[in-house]
Amino acid sequence: MDVAQEAISFLSFGAAIAAPVVFMAKKKGARLVITLESSAGTGFTYTTQKNRKNTTARLALKKYDPVVKQHVVFNEKK
Repeated sequence: MDVAQEAISFLSFGAAIAAPVVFMAKKKGARLVITLESSAGTGFTYTTQKNRKNTTARLALKKYDPVVKQHVVFNEKK
């Protein structure tokens, strides 16, 4: 059963309304989900979001790495 048939069966209140269901493409959002990887080499990662329009360069944040129990620099990984 395709999407149009499901829409017709969902709207069956006695008289089926045959309205075509069209899905439009969405724009790419400004926010991008990125992964930050520890520079200590432990393999620990954080995930966060960044605005692709305002921050075009790679992100580097100082965050806590629980493996080495220290604050270290986390670099953006693609």
